[in-house]
Amino acid sequence: MIDNIYDSGIASGWKVIDAKKQTNIKLPKMDVVIVGTGAGGGTCAEIMAAQGLNVLLIEEGTLQTSKDFRMLEKNAFIHLYQDLANRQSTDGAISIFQGKGVGGSTTVNWCSSFRTPDPVLKHWQQIFGLQELSSENLAPWFTMSEKRLSIVDWPMPDNGNNAVLARGAQKLGITFDKIKRNVLGCINLGYCGLGCPVNGKQSMLVTTIPESLRQGSTLIFNAKVNKVNWRNNRVESVSFSSSSNDKHQHDFKVEAKHYVLAAGSMGTPGVLLRSEAPDPYNLLGKRTFLHPVLVSSALMPEEIAAYKGAPQTIYSDHFISPLPEQQIGYKIEVSPMQPVLWSILNRGYGKEHFQRQQEFPHRQVSLALLRDGFHPESTGGQVTLHSDGTPALDYPISKYVWNGARRALKSMVEIQFAAGAKSVNPLHVQAGDYTSWKEAKHSIDQLAMQPRQTKILSAHVMGGCMMGTEEKTSVVNKDGRHHQLENLSVMDGSLFPTSLGANPQLSIFGIVSMLATRLTNELA
Repeated sequence: MIDNIYDSGIASGWKVIDAKKQTNIKLPKMDVVIVGTGAGGGTCAEIMAAQGLNVLLIEEGTLQTSKDFRMLEKNAFIHLYQDLANRQSTDGAISIFQGKGVGGSTTVNWCSSFRTPDPVLKHWQQIFGLQELSSENLAPWFTMSEKRLSIVDWPMPDNGNNAVLARGAQKLGITFDKIKRNVLGCINLGYCGLGCPVNGKQSMLVTTIPESLRQGSTLIFNAKVNKVNWRNNRVESVSFSSSSNDKHQHDFKVEAKHYVLAAGSMGTPGVLLRSEAPDPYNLLGKRTFLHPVLVSSALMPEEIAAYKGAPQTIYSDHFISPLPEQQIGYKIEVSPMQPVLWSILNRGYGKEHFQRQQEFPHRQVSLALLRDGFHPESTGGQVTLHSDGTPALDYPISKYVWNGARRALKSMVEIQFAAGAKSVNPLHVQAGDYTSWKEAKHSIDQLAMQPRQTKILSAHVMGGCMMGTEEKTSVVNKDGRHHQLENLSVMDGSLFPTSLGANPQLSIFGIVSMLATRLTNELA
C-alpha cells in the first residue's frame, strides 16, 4: 500500500486548504506568497520555509495524489493538464502540453533531467549580460538539486521505444547518450505522464511541497490568482478566486512582505498582464519560447510497447548546431505512447484509423525538439490574454524554423529505417507511409511546411519575463526581481532569455535554487 503523503500530513496538522470548499478565507500577513507549485514554486517554497519564513503557496489546479493516479488518460487530461490537454497556440498550429495542479508539470513530465547546456549559458552571458549564470557558478546548485531529487543515471535496460533510437543512431554513427531521471523507488511502469501511482517520480508533489508543509507553510489549491494589486512600485496584495461547491465564485485577498510568481511561462506573464503591471519598454510576454517538436512514427517488425518502461532514457544531441546557429539545432528523443495519445497522433479516419490502431504495440515514436531563440529569425512568440483573461500564446513560425522542421523529420526517419523499420510515417497531413529511406527523403523534401499541415507539439514553454541586467531589455533583473515592482520576484522558466535545447526542469530547479536562496537571505 503506497503511503498517501497528503492524507497523513493533513491528519498531522498540515495547513492545506481547498478553496472550492471555502466561502471566507482569512490569512495573516505572510512573509512570502508564491503563485504556482511547479518546478520553480516548489523549489522556492522548500528553501524559504526551511529558513523560518511564513510561506503561502497558491495553486490554480487541484490536489491529486498517488491514490488518484489510475494510469488512465481520461482522468489525467482532465485534472493534471492545462485546458484538458487541449492548449494550443492562437493559430492552432502548435499543441502545448502543460501541467496543472499541485506539483505543476513536474507531476506529469517524463522525468528527463538535463543541466542547462554550457553553450546556452555562454550565450546568455555574452548577449544578455547574465555573467553569474555560468556552468561553474551553477554547478553546486545543480548538484544540490540532483541530490535532493534523486537525479541519477537510469540503471535499467531501455524499453523498446528508446532502444530503436539507440540502435538506429549507432548504425549511422550518430552520437547518443543516456538521460538522467528524477526517480526513487521507480517500478518502471511507463505512465509518468499520467501521474506516478507509486510516488517514484520525485516531483514537487512528493518532495519539496510536502517538506515545505512540514515546516509550516500553507497550501491553497483550486485557487486562481486574478492579479497582484500594486501601488507606488510595490505589490500590496494578491487577489484570487474560486468557484465553490455552491457554484458561486468567491474572491479572496492575501497580503505579504514579498511575492513570487512561479506560474509558468504562460501563467506568470498572464498574472502580470491582468495586473496591468508596469511595462515601460513593452517587454512583458515577449520572447516566449517553445521547443517546437516534430514527430515521426515507425512501424517496427518487433513489439515496441511504447507504453511500458521508462519513457525517455536515450537522447541524441548530434544535430544541435554550434551557437550562433546558422541552422536551427534539435535534440532527438522518443515519446511514450498511451492509447488516447496514439489515437490523436494517428492519421486517417474509419477503417484506416482502426487498422493503424491495431499497430499500436509495434509503433515507435521519435521526437525532435527544435532549439529556438538563437537567430534573428528565431524570436519566439508572445503571451497575450484571451477575452476571458486567460493566457494565450501567439507563436509565428518563420522559414528558419520550418527549415529545421524539415531537416528534423528527415533525421528521425533515417534513424528509424536504420533501426529496421518496416515503414515510417512523419506526422504531416501530406505524408504517407514510406517503406524506404530513399522514398521518404524525396517525399519529405516536397512536403509543404505550413501551420496545421505539419504536426507540431511542445511541452516546454520558456521565457516571457526575461531576465537581464538592463530595464530596457528585460522584465526582471539578474536576481529575478521585477525591475519596477520592488517586492515581486519571478522564479520559474519564464526567466529564460531563450529556449534551452534540453528538457527544462533541472535548469529551473538549479537556477531557482540559487535565486531563492539569495532572496531568502534578504528576507529572513
